[in-house]
Amino acid sequence: MSSNSDGQAGASTPSTTANLSAWAAFAYRDFTMLWMSNVTAMVTMQMRTLVSIQWLYEETGSAAQIGLLGLVQLIQMPMVLYGGALADNADRKRLMTLTQVFAFAMLIGLTLLAATDGLAPWHIFAVTGLSGIVNMLGNPARSAMVSRVVPRSHISHAVSTNTATFQIAGIAAPLLFALMYEVFGVTAAFAVATAAAGVSMFTPLLIRVSGKPDGGSRKTDLNSIKEGWRFVMTHRILPGLYLMDIGVTIVSFYRMLFPVFADQLYGLGAAGVGALNAANSIGGVAGTFVVIRTASWKRKGRIVLFATLAYSFLLLAFGLNREFWLGLVIVGLLGSTDAVGMVMRQTVVQLTTPDKLLGRASSAHSFSAMGANNIGQMEVGFMSGVIGAGNTMVLGGVVSILVVMAIWQFMPGLRTYEYTESDPNAPPDTS
Repeated sequence: MSSNSDGQAGASTPSTTANLSAWAAFAYRDFTMLWMSNVTAMVTMQMRTLVSIQWLYEETGSAAQIGLLGLVQLIQMPMVLYGGALADNADRKRLMTLTQVFAFAMLIGLTLLAATDGLAPWHIFAVTGLSGIVNMLGNPARSAMVSRVVPRSHISHAVSTNTATFQIAGIAAPLLFALMYEVFGVTAAFAVATAAAGVSMFTPLLIRVSGKPDGGSRKTDLNSIKEGWRFVMTHRILPGLYLMDIGVTIVSFYRMLFPVFADQLYGLGAAGVGALNAANSIGGVAGTFVVIRTASWKRKGRIVLFATLAYSFLLLAFGLNREFWLGLVIVGLLGSTDAVGMVMRQTVVQLTTPDKLLGRASSAHSFSAMGANNIGQMEVGFMSGVIGAGNTMVLGGVVSILVVMAIWQFMPGLRTYEYTESDPNAPPDTS
């Protein structure tokens, strides 16, 4: 990709990772447009999810019902892999726009149902299922566009910037949710999510760089999906990253269960849910800045391992604590340590994957992360109903510590991974 007068990504740049400012990626106009689309898409999803689970919990009083939402999303998981193959064969900008058109339409439906008192639990399950499919088809295209809109030396900062600003939006969205839901009701809260979806529909079309993938497969079929899966499974770093994320998340996925934790641990409702979500996102912002500040560190795998181990011990503290103010601090630290691992996984995918496979590699990342999230949502939801939310987190912390120790011992490629930016086509150095 050559440099042009619009300030788009070039094949080379005099800047290095070590001397870039925290917001260096915004020097590229197309990155800004992609960022805007991603942020509004994230606000759309988070507002829809928060309103849906809070209304569902209040309507049914059942933590298991929220857990079942994870099952609905788990059934959709094959669509993630298809979305990755699609992103390597279709125009990625158009794919982002089309998926957000469907998200916009579904939110209009929820808003009208809420306004006419026609909203029922099955509507939440149906829209959750359909929205999940839409997100799975569009998200790999979003990830694959990052390396198009910034040069290689900026990729780590671009991923960190995306995550940091997503987390900032993640602070605003829960607080906005709490305000709209508590003061104006479910209809107004869904309407805000609808407006955000409208913005996310149009911004991909403002990106000037081509959205067509380089050297993609001739067609989106099973062989194309298998090709991407083989690449990931034979990668020297990604399997260890993904397995650790899966093992920890399955026993500890707490974010979608904040209504349960706010109720069982602190006796609070929507206001408590909003505060917990905001604290988690504030921590996430701090975590992404840790990644930026350590951008010149070569042993990035060890950063992930230590951050995940800290996350595991924080789960124990979260489960044992009953003071709301301290719970906010712990949840913030959980968000910070989780963000380190998330940014690192995305960065490694971007840096070590050819453009023609980037959509499929990104979809494999989404497949593992979202699959673990959905299973974790079911596990934490059901276990919270059986042994209580606090005990569930304590159990999750113990299992997570064991998972990190196992990855450290039996998958040494992760702890020895060293990043180099000298050759964009070289495999990661794990010697």
